[in-house]
Amino acid sequence: MEYDVIVVGGGHAGIEACLASARMGKKTLLITMLVEQIGAASCNPAIGGLAKGHLVRELDALGGEMGLCTDSSGIQFRILNASKGAAVQGSRAQIDMDKYRTYMREVCHNTPNLEIYQDEVTSLLTKDGDELEVCGIKTKLGEEFKAKKVILTTGTFMKGLIHIGTSTYDAGRAWELPSTTLSTQLKEFGLNVGRLKTGTPARIDAKSIDFSKMEEHGGDEKPTPFSFRTDKKTFNPKQHPCYITYTNLGTHGKISSNFHRAPLFTGQIKGSGPRYCPSIEDKVNRFSERDRHQLFLEPQTAMCTEYYINGLSTSLPIDVQKEMIHSIDGLENAKIVRYGYAIEYDYVDPTELKHTLETKKVKNLYNAGQINATTGYEEAASQGLMAGINAALAIDGKEPLILRRDEAYIGVLIDDLVTKGTSEPYRMFTSRAEYRLLLREEGADIRLSHYGHKIGLIDDETIQKVEYKEKCIKEAIDFMKDEWFTSKKENLELLEKLGQDKIKDRVLLVDIVGRNGVTTEHFDELCPQFKELDEYIKEQIIIEAKYYRYVEKQQKQIEKMKKMLQLKIPEDFDYKKIPGLSNEAIEKLEKFRPPTLFNAGEISGITPAAVDVIHLYINLQNKTVKNETV
Repeated sequence: MEYDVIVVGGGHAGIEACLASARMGKKTLLITMLVEQIGAASCNPAIGGLAKGHLVRELDALGGEMGLCTDSSGIQFRILNASKGAAVQGSRAQIDMDKYRTYMREVCHNTPNLEIYQDEVTSLLTKDGDELEVCGIKTKLGEEFKAKKVILTTGTFMKGLIHIGTSTYDAGRAWELPSTTLSTQLKEFGLNVGRLKTGTPARIDAKSIDFSKMEEHGGDEKPTPFSFRTDKKTFNPKQHPCYITYTNLGTHGKISSNFHRAPLFTGQIKGSGPRYCPSIEDKVNRFSERDRHQLFLEPQTAMCTEYYINGLSTSLPIDVQKEMIHSIDGLENAKIVRYGYAIEYDYVDPTELKHTLETKKVKNLYNAGQINATTGYEEAASQGLMAGINAALAIDGKEPLILRRDEAYIGVLIDDLVTKGTSEPYRMFTSRAEYRLLLREEGADIRLSHYGHKIGLIDDETIQKVEYKEKCIKEAIDFMKDEWFTSKKENLELLEKLGQDKIKDRVLLVDIVGRNGVTTEHFDELCPQFKELDEYIKEQIIIEAKYYRYVEKQQKQIEKMKKMLQLKIPEDFDYKKIPGLSNEAIEKLEKFRPPTLFNAGEISGITPAAVDVIHLYINLQNKTVKNETV
């Protein structure tokens, strides 16, 4: 059988990759170990969070499926950092893991141009030629499938090894078979393959939990959907609470007295784990001065029969897991349904990739998700979508879709991976984005939906709604930035009514609307000509007004940066004469001879600081030449 695109792996990255490819008209095959596990949430039953929520909104704006699936399967919706500015807020939803998986599997089964096949991919097929080029895959059952592009989304399955105390067994996920040969072939291709580690906590039978000893934590009174395509006015899912409890000194004592049995400390685990989501034994060891750590008990389904202990990831032996869990308030009589474990797996150094997520050394081979050293469903799905899009565009001979750092968190994610790499599982944070004021969640559709529409993932009706929203916001902001709010008596009375401070002379209306505490009711008083607009559009106008001055300044910085990156590098430029550049950077720059600063920054290992230094010395050289000419 021959396909345009083959996607290996049915996790969050694989789903978005195969759906994007198929929806863009490409004959696509999804190969997965277990069809029943397509869309499985391997770890926590939640989607989104700080910065991660931004990724899901951006996925949705481009035409991805994760936001729609979350809205359909969500059992609690919250805006994190709701008391802070919109730029650092993040949407998060608890999901029914069973419903999420069923939804995604059904979408895949019912998508035109997409076929599903259950088997293990044991090797990649290659073409003879001047450069290494993938042309298909071979499976454990001996089947061969040809393809123009292959996307690997292997998650934790490449040589996956599970650790529970001294016990280990080969698996890609608990009791699921691993991929045993694929990463060996990738090494033979010359790709830099490493080893990472992640983990998961125990799951508890709900009937054995004493919730009266815990703090109940509910969802937002007015839940906000993830997808821009979900009707906000009718969105009102039944929400289920989570519960907060804490470890204590007794818990820590049971853990620390068993450090000698912890695979993380005995040398049994070789791979690096995620710094920002450490196991409980790692937290107790690193933060020994703390007398407790917060735990979040999250329901895994709408039936609330089993709870996930967020914050208690571990690979300790099962007897220690029992003791530490039973030492926690509310879990004294807890019955453990599934024990926590750590898993080691092979990954490919992401600096081996282009910004399209195609590997540099192997033509037509793309990687997405945890194989690229990331952690998190949202990071995986984002990469999967972009790999699927770029594979489809490449088949058509079209320009790739590469999102810039100033237009998407997805752009930040991929740029960080392919230019900087990582020695530990990468997790997205708002602090990683230099232009986060421009990358707020609520504006993802305006920023990105035109890309989704252009490539065929966003339909005409949706883009028309986005364009209408954008038009309304622009008209309102344009009006307010030209309209003066003066210190006339009637205006001061209005300010007092709105609970706003008085003004000395006059202030642009955009600065009045942008003040803290202004609501949609206040907006109607200040701008009655826009009173009939949708409430959600008014809310976004207020946010735009609040950030207007800051965004204006940031846009100027971006324009300056763009001009700088367009600067041509002289063909005879001598990198060896620049102090401050590492030998590695000089070697790469001499080898690739980038024509512009932008191209220099695209080279793996060339940091923004190095680009700044090169810029400085090009200007000095140009000045010297100019002076000599004069």
